Amino acid sequence: MNRAELQELSRIRFSEAKSLLRAGFADGAYYLAGYSVECGLKACIAKSTRRFDFPDKTSVEASHTHNLKDLVKVANLEVARLEQAKTDPGFRNSWDLVQQWSEQSRYRRHERNAAIALLEAVGNGKHGVLSWIKRHW
Repeated sequence: MNRAELQELSRIRFSEAKSLLRAGFADGAYYLAGYSVECGLKACIAKSTRRFDFPDKTSVEASHTHNLKDLVKVANLEVARLEQAKTDPGFRNSWDLVQQWSEQSRYRRHERNAAIALLEAVGNGKHGVLSWIKRHW
């Protein structure tokens, strides 16, 4: 996958999450909202990949994870995330919630309120994690 495909997939997964929540499927909405963040962070990683460069094995292996905290580091966005969290308490709260997501959520049940909170933390236009990611992808 390339950067543009990951960006599109991020947007699609978030749209799917919103649709699932409206249809009453909180479990799937929660799961896909987290995946939208993962795809967004992987688009940031792809942005830093130089055409024709042979990729560093450690970075490649590190990018094949679902752990959002690790992906922020691989994307070299940890400092930017900390700075944003310092100046924007709403973003900090959003990140605190979003970073708890795991691909293992597909095997868990999620209350509607938990899905609503995650979708808000991901998609809020001013303080949401996806808005922040889009500034870096």
